[in-house]
Order: sequence, then structure tokens, then C-alpha cells
Amino acid sequence: MGSGRQLIASELLRVLAATLGMTLAATAVASCSPAPAADRAPVPTATPSLDGVPDGTSGRVTRLVDGDTLWVSGVKIRLIGMDTPETHRPGTPVQCFGEAASRRMATLLPVGTAVRLVYDRGRLDRYGRTLAYVYRSADGLFINAQLVREGYAKVLTIPPDTAHHSEFEALELQARRTGVGRWSACPNG
Repeated sequence: MGSGRQLIASELLRVLAATLGMTLAATAVASCSPAPAADRAPVPTATPSLDGVPDGTSGRVTRLVDGDTLWVSGVKIRLIGMDTPETHRPGTPVQCFGEAASRRMATLLPVGTAVRLVYDRGRLDRYGRTLAYVYRSADGLFINAQLVREGYAKVLTIPPDTAHHSEFEALELQARRTGVGRWSACPNG
């Protein structure tokens, strides 16, 4: 391919990757010219579906950050569709129920736990974290939903990642009604 065509093809693919946030497009750009590191997310190997768990990528928990962020096989993951109180925001105190949410995450997914990551439409958030729904491989437990169900997290839907929005809304409503977790422990939930 001539250098002019290669430059046009490279630029077209770079814009596609930035617009769609697709790791596949970023990989294609990398074959024409180096893509910025922020456009490339590590892609674990796809594995066959487990009973009751959607197709995705498998890995092991290598580090826990807080109630909604962890590392899986060396990749920083932010759980999609929900938010737990902050425990590590510089310059601000730990939020009500933040430590409890972090402890619950550690109970659900101790370091070394095998998990399945399932992606929605967006792949990275503005901080460069990989966005995923997380399922515990041993029993298929949907961690994002479990944290909302038990009142450790509230719904946080950021389009285009909306696949489980209705489910999370229903779980949060039930948690509020029954006063579990943060809904009874913290002022204003």
C-alpha cells in the first residue's frame, strides 16, 4: 500500500477506534502505525461459556482496590452499572459504607478467584480502566448485581453501557425498600 493510502487508512482506523472505543479497531491501527497507549487495552483470551455465565474473558483476581474496582490478570477493571462509596479519592474522607463495600468485595472475590469478564458497548472509562460485568467462575455469581442487591452499591448507568440497567434499578429499589446495606447505614443512602 502506498504511503498516502497507508496514512489515510491509519487515520481512518484511529478515528474509528477513538469513536467506538473498540479494542479490535485499536489493534488494527497498531498494524498500520503505533496507536497511543491509551487506545490499547489488554485483551484477555476468550474462553468458552460457563453454565449460566455469558461468553466473555476469563482471568483471576490479582488485586482489590475498593468496592467497584479490582485488577484481573494484570488489567484494572471498573465494574459497570453501579457505584460504591469512595475509599481512595485524594483529598476527601472515606464515604459512608465505603469500607464495608470494600470488605464485601474482598469476601466475594478474594485474590486468586477465577472470574469471567463480560463487556458492554464501551471498553474503557475516562481513567483508562477496562469496563466489565464480573461473574465469579465457580458459581456464576454476578458480582455487579450482588453488590447492588445487598445495598453496597447504587446504580450508576453511563451510556452506552446500559445492558443491565433495568435489572440494577429493580435490585436497588428492593434494597432501599428493605433497608439493607448503605440504605439504612448512611444518611440519604
